[in-house]
Amino acid sequence: MTTAEQGRAAKRDALDYPFDGPPARGQTIEVAPGVYWFRMPLPYALDHINLWALDDGDGWAIVDTGARTDDAIHVWRELFANDTTGRRMTRVFVTHLHPDHAGLAGWLTRKFGIRLWMTRLEYLTCRVMTSDSGREAPPDAIEFFHRAGWSDAALETYRARFGNFGKHIHALPDSYRRLRDGETVKIGAHDWQVIVGSGHSPEHACLYCPALRVLISGDQVLPKISSNVSVLPIEPDADPMSEWLDSLAKVKRVVPDDVLVLPAHGECFRGLHARIDALAASQQRALDRLVGALATPKRAVDVFEALFSRPIGESATALLGMATGESLACLNHLLHQGRAERSIDADGVAWYRATDGATATAATAAT
Repeated sequence: MTTAEQGRAAKRDALDYPFDGPPARGQTIEVAPGVYWFRMPLPYALDHINLWALDDGDGWAIVDTGARTDDAIHVWRELFANDTTGRRMTRVFVTHLHPDHAGLAGWLTRKFGIRLWMTRLEYLTCRVMTSDSGREAPPDAIEFFHRAGWSDAALETYRARFGNFGKHIHALPDSYRRLRDGETVKIGAHDWQVIVGSGHSPEHACLYCPALRVLISGDQVLPKISSNVSVLPIEPDADPMSEWLDSLAKVKRVVPDDVLVLPAHGECFRGLHARIDALAASQQRALDRLVGALATPKRAVDVFEALFSRPIGESATALLGMATGESLACLNHLLHQGRAERSIDADGVAWYRATDGATATAATAAT
C-alpha cells in the first residue's frame, strides 16, 4: 500500500459508528435526547432512507418523509400504531426535493393539518418538476441527451419514461414555511441552525443543533457513498460540482468535528471533518482521472469508466441518466476551470478534450 493509499484508509477508519445497527422496520432508536432515528424502505437500488423525529414539546417534528409508495405508507402506519405517547405530529421538515425525501410530505401535512418547512428553491423546483408528469419530453431535453452522446434507442426510452419524477411524490401542499440559510429554528427545547448547500440539489438544508452536538446532514454528507451531483437539461451549462465542493467546505467551516452526523443513507457516525476531506479528495482524484481520459476527445457517455470505474449500459435507464448528469457536472467543472474545452460536431454531439498542460498537471497529481 502506498503512502497515499494508507492516508486514504486512515481517513475511512476515522469514522466512528456508535450504534450497533439501524432500527428495525416500524421501530425507532433514540440517538440523542429527544432525537429518534427510523427508516423507510425505498423501491430503488439504494433501498432505504433514514428519517428523524424531533421532540417538539407537545408533539413530533419530522425530518424527511420517504418516497410515495404503498410500502412506505404502511411503515408510517406501523409507526403511528407503535407510538404509545399519544403525541401529535407538529410539522414536517424536508431537506430537499428528491422523492425519497419529499415524497410523502404532502400526505403527512394534509393528514395531520400541519405545515411543511422547506427552502424556497427546493419547494418551487419540486413543484415545477412534478408538473412534468403527463407531458411529452421537451425538445431541449432530447437535444441535451443527444449532445451527450445518447443513442436513438436511449432517447426513445427517455421519451417513454419522461415525467416519472413525480410518480413517487404526493402533491406538495399549496403553501409552506420557508427555511433560510443561517436562521435558527426552535424545535422543542433546542435551537437548530439551518445550513444550506447546493450542488446535489438547488438549496439543500442541513439542520445543526449545537446543544445536542447533532447534525442532520441529509444527502450533503454521507458515510459510505458520495451524493450524485448532476447537470440537468433545464440548465445545461451549470457548474454544480463547484457548488457541491464549496458546500462541503462550508459545512466543515460551520459545524464542529465532534458532532454526531445523522445522514439520509447509511448509519449515524462521528468524524465529520475526515469524511468531508475524503469526499473532496475523492472528487478531485476523479476529476484528475477525467482529465487524463480527455487526452483524446470524448463524449460525455465515453467517460463513465474513468469516473465510475465501470461502464454504464443503456439498459439501465435511470442509472444512465444519473451517470450522464454527473459526467456532465465533472466536464462542465473542467470547462469552468479552463482544464478542458468543448466542440460540437456536425451531428450536434459535444466532444471534450483536455486543454494543453491540463493532462500533465493531472498526471503529476496522481503520482
